[in-house]
Amino acid sequence: MPKTTPSRRIKQFRFTPGTTVAGKYTIVSLLGTGWEGEVYTLREQGTGILRAAKFFFPHRNRRSRTSTFYAKKLHKLRHCPILIQYHTHETIFFEGQRVHVLVSEYVEGELLSRFIARQPGQRLSVFQGLHLLHTLAAGIEGIHYLHEYHGDLHDENIIIRRYGLSFDLKLVDMFHWGSASPENIHEDVFNLIRIFYDSIGGAKHYPEHPPEVKAICCGLKRSLILKKFRNAGHIRQYLETMQWH
Repeated sequence: MPKTTPSRRIKQFRFTPGTTVAGKYTIVSLLGTGWEGEVYTLREQGTGILRAAKFFFPHRNRRSRTSTFYAKKLHKLRHCPILIQYHTHETIFFEGQRVHVLVSEYVEGELLSRFIARQPGQRLSVFQGLHLLHTLAAGIEGIHYLHEYHGDLHDENIIIRRYGLSFDLKLVDMFHWGSASPENIHEDVFNLIRIFYDSIGGAKHYPEHPPEVKAICCGLKRSLILKKFRNAGHIRQYLETMQWH
């Protein structure tokens, strides 16, 4: 078995298309790079099915604690349809070091950031923004109900799969802040409101929005937002019962 060399930090994998990994997957393309590792599209050799895989930098995943945490968390949340579904945990060796890989379903779609950038004025209408917020809140509600959290909600971690009267969304790249706490859940709540606020134009267009929108955004003041919404379910319920004047 290859010996590990923990003193050397791997900062990039740079897998080229066609490379075989774990003896059963073929690299298709790089999807993205983050603090914890790199994400690639893979093709399962036995079936031809596309998968997504996150390759963890060893120094960000000591003793596979982070990757194992994610695997267990995604398994626990497997009935939450807004999350990409986890498949398996693999181990490979790269430059003499053990690298842990999380393989999950591959979701085709467009990042929310890119979708918004294509819209007139590079923003959503209030109507579209409310639909977006409702879909996100309803999806996160299931996570909060199980006393868990996402931890890294922003427009680069949201994939739009279909767009019509409503949004079909998937969330990616959850963050490991440790065990769930009220503070973790509150951070999700604030980020949900921030996504809505930014998607409809941010500070530049905020003054022109109707009072109903301002009652949701609360001027982006964290204390006011958390006083009104304690979890994602509270946001969903509010949107479904709010009064328009």
